[in-house]
Amino acid sequence: MATDGRIAPAGRRLPMVLAASTGACLAVALATVWAGGGTAAGVPGIEDAGAMTTWGLPTARAVSDAAAVATVGALLLVVVLLPGGRALSAVQLRYLLWAACAAAVWTAASAVTLVFTLSDLFAQPVSAVLSPAIVADFVSTDAQGRAYALSAAAAGAIATMCVGVGTARWARLALLLAVVGLLPPAFTGHSSAAGNHDAAVTSLALHLVGVAVWVGGLVFVLVVAARREDGAADAARRFSPLAAWSLLAVAASGIVNAAVRLPSLTDVFSRYGAMILVKTVALAALGGIGLWHRRRTLPALQDGRRRAFVRLAAGELLLMAAAMGLAVGLSRTPAPGADGASLSSSEELLGFPMPPPLGDFPWTPLFTQWHFDPLFAFGTAAAALLYLAGVRKLRARGDSWPVGRTVAWLMGLAVAVIATMSGLGVYGKMLFSVHMGQHMILAMTVPLLLVLGAPATLALRALPAVPKGEPDGPREMLLKLLHSRYVKVISHPVVASVLFIFSAFAVYYTSLFETLMRSHLGHMFMLVHFLAVGLLFFWVIIGIDPGPRRPPYLGKLFVIVLTMPFHSWFSISLMSSTALIGEGWWSMLDRPWVEYPMDDQYNAGAIAWATGDIPVLITTIVLAVQWVRSDGREARRVDRQIDRGGVGDPLAAYNAYLAGLRARDHRPAPAVPTPHGAQRPTTTTSPADTAPREES
Repeated sequence: MATDGRIAPAGRRLPMVLAASTGACLAVALATVWAGGGTAAGVPGIEDAGAMTTWGLPTARAVSDAAAVATVGALLLVVVLLPGGRALSAVQLRYLLWAACAAAVWTAASAVTLVFTLSDLFAQPVSAVLSPAIVADFVSTDAQGRAYALSAAAAGAIATMCVGVGTARWARLALLLAVVGLLPPAFTGHSSAAGNHDAAVTSLALHLVGVAVWVGGLVFVLVVAARREDGAADAARRFSPLAAWSLLAVAASGIVNAAVRLPSLTDVFSRYGAMILVKTVALAALGGIGLWHRRRTLPALQDGRRRAFVRLAAGELLLMAAAMGLAVGLSRTPAPGADGASLSSSEELLGFPMPPPLGDFPWTPLFTQWHFDPLFAFGTAAAALLYLAGVRKLRARGDSWPVGRTVAWLMGLAVAVIATMSGLGVYGKMLFSVHMGQHMILAMTVPLLLVLGAPATLALRALPAVPKGEPDGPREMLLKLLHSRYVKVISHPVVASVLFIFSAFAVYYTSLFETLMRSHLGHMFMLVHFLAVGLLFFWVIIGIDPGPRRPPYLGKLFVIVLTMPFHSWFSISLMSSTALIGEGWWSMLDRPWVEYPMDDQYNAGAIAWATGDIPVLITTIVLAVQWVRSDGREARRVDRQIDRGGVGDPLAAYNAYLAGLRARDHRPAPAVPTPHGAQRPTTTTSPADTAPREES
């Protein structure tokens, strides 16, 4: 670093990168030794994987994580932080090549991690398992093998794609693929094998995404500032809110994961708990550095003084690298009681102990058995906070926002929480009837309330418009999405209705239902799918938010009338079916209090029939009210135009049209010269044509 306020050249910036890498590797080594990984004695009679695997596995994972973070950060810089249009600028293309190089390293490190993991699981040296047949069998049969193979495949696709990409659309696709490539390892390892594994894996996935965005974005904002690139100050300003949200996601998900892994307060004093405490201290320090950035260094960077920002960001990066290395070592450390923990077969499948039977009405356990789901808990909390922040911003500048919309939005989020984390979410995994009630609530009741909250309209009014020439902000991206070709296709009433109705047939009358129920990721995907198709359908029918098309009210009513018979058909088919849907899943559960599964399936069809008609009736009433209000607004608009001079009155407009025709007929026709120089009219007007016409 130069001492005169200038940024050091590229050759002198290399020590910062080396220091970050050294800090990460040192943290990995210390954590591995502290966990006993480097000194554990072998078990007599069982071969050891060897020192190469003991030290190579955490090192390969650290390199893989660092390369993944660098890939996400470079793509985030290209897509979100740097200015540009549809075609990428020269600066964006340069950093896109950085993303390609990082993705290539990510690919190789993931492949090496896969081999070391295979060696570790089978307690065999790398030379004994390094066979194409053995590796292929590991990938096809083991969850960890598939996870690392998927990450390597995603990274390889990104490395290939970034070389030939020249538009922002493909760069956004590469960023999405990079985020998705981070997730497979989250669903394997300690979190997926423990009790309450659904909360553990979901929180870990959120943790990984938050870390990747936070650390990767900081790395490349620092690089842009150090290289004195144009737009460095704007990139840092845009990254600041992303960093704040990432910090919140990392902290919240870390608390959930620690609570799962440390069920008792006394476990905090174990080696695993001590390492979590060290990570907590590092996270608190990083939060303080971020606050200092926002208050001091970012304003200085806006004024062209980059030295303070670069120095503080470099120190922050070193601390992040050490925390990431500590996390890798933590993954090699067994949690307290993990060795002696024994889970029942039902607990391994469900992620929580078998609850008591429901019994007769009023089914009290539905209201007393609660289970925390990080996806819906964090998702609904973020949706509520963002919505209320938008309403507050409108009112602060003097604009109004209907209270009914806010109430509808918050009620929809509350019902979503009840459907996914109350007894409905618990018993929905073991009783088809309760699952169907959960399905109906998420697909019909929650979307009905959420679309009446008009979140897109609120966002368009609350979000600021970016100046011309700068990268698209959230408001511009939302506008493009609402009017995109994709949304135009799926928002067609026929397409939305088909997705809403026939997706239920596709899930329940194929093997897809049983497949999705066997994993937490599949079950979560199914619930989110039901919510998404419901939101799409009700947005088309009664949505207030803008879109590429708005069908007439009579057409919307026609869609509702056509949808109802198909819903009834689905419900009746469930009640009359003689084949048990998802039989393989139900047979795996130890449910001694369920004597007749077919009766439970009949109840599921009855619940679908009974609960489906009420939201449809409410939707029809809402549509009728919207229709009447629309006609009233149109009538008032015509009245105002008439008061301003008759413009807009249909009768006056028709009389003006007839008067214009009469004036045109009486206008002299233009003369056309004849061969001899005489003038003759171009048309001949008959007396009938010149006669006055009667006005209506």
